[in-house]
Amino acid sequence: MTAPDLDSLRLLVLVDELGSIGQAAASLGIAQPSASKRLSTVERRLGLVLVDRTRRGSALTPDGRVIAGWASRVLSELDGLLDGAEALRTQHEAQLRVAASMTLAEYLVPGWIGELKRGDPGLYLGLEVTNSDQAAELAREGKVDLGFVESPGPLPGLSTRRVATDRLVLVVPVNHPWARKRRPVTAAELAITPLVVREPGSGTRETVDAALRKAGVGPAKPLLELGSASAVGNAVIAGAGPAVISELAIVRDVAESRLVPVAVEGVDFGRELRAVWPAGRRLAGPAAALLAIAVRNAKSR
Repeated sequence: MTAPDLDSLRLLVLVDELGSIGQAAASLGIAQPSASKRLSTVERRLGLVLVDRTRRGSALTPDGRVIAGWASRVLSELDGLLDGAEALRTQHEAQLRVAASMTLAEYLVPGWIGELKRGDPGLYLGLEVTNSDQAAELAREGKVDLGFVESPGPLPGLSTRRVATDRLVLVVPVNHPWARKRRPVTAAELAITPLVVREPGSGTRETVDAALRKAGVGPAKPLLELGSASAVGNAVIAGAGPAVISELAIVRDVAESRLVPVAVEGVDFGRELRAVWPAGRRLAGPAAALLAIAVRNAKSR
């Protein structure tokens, strides 16, 4: 005996509930002849007469009503299975939720996640890539278990841990006058030069502005605002203007002579990259494991 398909069982249940093949077919959005053919197929597979067909119409036989009752329970159990699977999927999705700023997400976090997954292959992890302000806010609101940010300033409402150090570098295309400059660019020169910059809320943008303010020359003068370190680097290569971006983002372009790093005098572009999570909350499980991996890798750099 071959089991009927689920759509045919749904049709049979609807015939029982609505009292006619025509109404059941309309409810499922199929033509009545197609519905009749499906029911005939079910009858052949089960070896039972399920529908009493007369000139006045069609109705389920006593056997048909019994089978429809059983079919209704099968479909109900299937719905329970699907609901349960969705609940399990949601639970897996919530095992570890991470947000990371663009630079960290591009150059550091994937390696940390890879190491975590090697130790726990069944772990379901969701990573949201955004800027530092938004990553911090997601952590503050408890929408992620752990965030990674580049922001240099205080982060109220959050516990923090340094996971890496980074340095921002002034870069220009190979044909820029500064590429042949023998002495460092001064803080004042940099402050009056329009730069390709990250968007407001970016940790890189905040670090550049904070460093220039500390040097007494004010924030950067934006020429073009872009949403990622790679976009900034590509704009510089294309000749849009100089930029100050993470050294993590320029290694290949400098090695392949697409970008030239330029020394800057009197400005400290060093920074700490930090993990963040809600203040007062103790990290445990996968979140604590990921933080430990990040810290361990920072010590080895």
